[in-house]
Amino acid sequence: MENGIVIPCYNEANRLKFNEFRNFISQNSNYLLCFVNDGSKDATLDQLLEFQAENSNQVRVVNLVENQGKAEAVRAGMLHLLSETEVDRVGFMDADLATDFIDYKRLVQVMIDEEKQMVVGSRKMNLGNDVVRSAFRKIASAAVGMVINLIIAMPVRDTQCGAKVFERSTATYLFRQAFISRWLFDVELFIRIRNLYESQVMSRISEVGLLNWTEVEGSKISLTESLKFPVRLMEIAYSYRVRSQLSSIKGSLLMSLVPSGNRAAYIRK
Repeated sequence: MENGIVIPCYNEANRLKFNEFRNFISQNSNYLLCFVNDGSKDATLDQLLEFQAENSNQVRVVNLVENQGKAEAVRAGMLHLLSETEVDRVGFMDADLATDFIDYKRLVQVMIDEEKQMVVGSRKMNLGNDVVRSAFRKIASAAVGMVINLIIAMPVRDTQCGAKVFERSTATYLFRQAFISRWLFDVELFIRIRNLYESQVMSRISEVGLLNWTEVEGSKISLTESLKFPVRLMEIAYSYRVRSQLSSIKGSLLMSLVPSGNRAAYIRK
């Protein structure tokens, strides 16, 4: 199996498009779908387990008993795929298929063709394509996007698109630690990959405009939580800055304890 897709689910019993999932895996034997039930209170888990029983070779179900939020649900699915399978590439997409499988496969192909470590979908590129969303979402997205770009310090147009693909070893690094935010973990992913590849980061990632994207009603993010996004973003920025500073201080202290004649050998370690 070459590709794994994590699909987080919370109370999706009336929105899961099993016919589309079924058609996709029947036509793409090199894909594994990993559904993560994030403490749903409806029949989501039962439906997922039934679908898994029908397609055991290409469907996995990870069950979180308590609701953890999208960040931890995606992370749980990623850790499962990375530890229990040998997929070369892992990614995630939304259960409502706002981003469809055609676009997801385009992201994977870009990763293969351009030898990238991270490929992300964008609703803000190729604006002539079929991207449908409400006026309120457009305005809110633009405002939040400006703050996010200041935090990540990278020229990425759409950090919050729900379709992203990662090369296996990079994913192992990006998802090994829990996220600070339940919903804005995409921002943390960009900070983490920037810290990993530093000045080379933009040569390791690619942003691809989606051909189709449709806003689907039934968002799990409440209006109250949405209004808290600026505060959540500041928490992320502060946390990662402090963590980086502490790491730098720790490194400096350790170096001060190493005799000057042995420092070159210590750095190589």
